[in-house]
Amino acid sequence: ITRFRTTELNNPFYRLPTEAAVECWRDTTPDNFVFAWKASRYITHMLKLKNAENGLQGMFERAEILGPKLGPILFQLPPSLKADRERLANFLALLPPGHRYTFEFRHSSWYEAPILELLREHDISMCLSDHAAAPSPWEVTASFVYIRGHGPSGRYWGSYSDDALRKWADDIARWREEGRAVYCYFDNDIKSAAPEDARRLLDVM
Repeated sequence: ITRFRTTELNNPFYRLPTEAAVECWRDTTPDNFVFAWKASRYITHMLKLKNAENGLQGMFERAEILGPKLGPILFQLPPSLKADRERLANFLALLPPGHRYTFEFRHSSWYEAPILELLREHDISMCLSDHAAAPSPWEVTASFVYIRGHGPSGRYWGSYSDDALRKWADDIARWREEGRAVYCYFDNDIKSAAPEDARRLLDVM
């Protein structure tokens, strides 16, 4: 909290946190701190974005306890789910306005023009992910940018090179000049590479 201004909440993906836990996160962080919220796998992996009204309602009731500290909401789709524009469009229609949304695709079929156009229409960010299952194109689809670094191998381990982080820093600077907010998180947490890489990125920005 003393070194970074944001974090990505991964545990809501596995289990809805208690109201007390969310209140604690809200009340014990600086006023300008922001939490990205990873949506429940019940919505993304079990329901696969269909008939998700009740799941979304419960999620938002809990997440919105964070108030202004609630940042983007991440939907990470399973590798088994291939591109389906109609399914995605129907799901987007369920999402309440007033939040930033990002989708991390784990099947390469999603990286098609009709999908990217749909995201742009709704100002939704395609997560810039280097996950080994389906690394994304480095393409912006919204007024904000969401990056997830899974390590140089895309498998949660290893530290990024100085050159790679400088490239990220250059891109982030360009996007900011364009007026876009940028959220960047590291998921290469095996042997604790993630916090050090985040610090190194800040050092070169």
